[in-house]
Amino acid sequence: MGSTPPRVAVIGVNGHGASHARTLAAAHQAGRLTFAAVCDVAPPTPTVAALLPAGVTVVNDYRDLARLDLDATVICTPPHTHLEIATAVARAGSDILLEKPPVLSLAEHEALQAVLTETGRVCQVGFQSLASPALAALRQAIADGRLGEVDLVVSTGAWIREDSYYARARWAGQRELDGYPVADGALVNPFAHALMNCLLLAGPDNWPVQMELERYRARAQIEVDDTACLRVTLASGKRILVAVTLCAERFSPARITVRGAARQAVFDYADDLLQLPGDNALRPVAGRPTLIDNLLAHRASPQTTPLLAPLALTAPFTALAEAILAAPIPPLLTGDTVTVVPTDSSQRVQINGINALIAQAGQQGALFSELGAAWATRPYLTPVAAPPASLTFDVGAPIHPRDSSAVPRP
Repeated sequence: MGSTPPRVAVIGVNGHGASHARTLAAAHQAGRLTFAAVCDVAPPTPTVAALLPAGVTVVNDYRDLARLDLDATVICTPPHTHLEIATAVARAGSDILLEKPPVLSLAEHEALQAVLTETGRVCQVGFQSLASPALAALRQAIADGRLGEVDLVVSTGAWIREDSYYARARWAGQRELDGYPVADGALVNPFAHALMNCLLLAGPDNWPVQMELERYRARAQIEVDDTACLRVTLASGKRILVAVTLCAERFSPARITVRGAARQAVFDYADDLLQLPGDNALRPVAGRPTLIDNLLAHRASPQTTPLLAPLALTAPFTALAEAILAAPIPPLLTGDTVTVVPTDSSQRVQINGINALIAQAGQQGALFSELGAAWATRPYLTPVAAPPASLTFDVGAPIHPRDSSAVPRP
């Protein structure tokens, strides 16, 4: 007799949560899980409603899910609500897939970790690129010494966001909402994957100890960075540099370059592409599992299927996010530095020359101000908080993702 498929729900099903609804609907159709419920303060949009299988429970208060005997719950709500909701979900007996950034401070990270210990629940964080088989292959190449001793990990990306991007939610582009800090800057939200991957690829002793930060904004209506350059010194002495923008002249994918004493490798985390020493170009590496499948497989067999993005793995990211959020409001770029470009549905702002500047920053491991950008300001230099004594963190996940196709209910 077959086992009963695990019961899964989504909290925050509209907006980005629709992507989780789509994933769960496909897994429900395939019989890997039961898509049991959705929750949002607003009714499901027509797009989301069309994804929901018959019999799905729809509620507008996450506390109403406690009666449904859920095995796992996806939380896709604004970051400042994560701790409260995740605490309630864990105490209701459900494991968690928590969107990134997981929490906004080390104190919140400690508090959530304590709840997981108290309840015996687990939390997977929505850094989906940590499940990339290309990342696993790159980590293996580093472990095998194919790059030599790694001393610098660089990520660059130049994306385009229209002004409508900042109208998607009340917290979009804001520094605070209703007295709570929020995290919608380029570094902590859209390019959070770049930062998290860099930390993981830097290897052991990857706790950040010092941060040099340059943040900028090209729109007066936002209070966070849409363009940034960050250099971090880790406990190991290695460095990370991230140079990114949402105000590009033209799109350039987010890529990570790992530089060793002998050679370097390039990783495109969005499309699972990898170029190792000896490769002529980036090549695809297939086989990425979904994080929900991995979470459910871990529930069924925790000893043989580790989580790919456990909360403990993300503690160094939380330390950096907290330091970034404490930095001053980014200066506003105006005048000849920017160009407003009309689009079919809205408009966008581009920073003139930003694509070349980001490429140069990546090549040299340098900040924008060190490269002589006329609009660049002096970097914000600050130590990063040390890990609290009670905080558990690691560089943990297995180098090779395991097959997460079988997810029977334990």
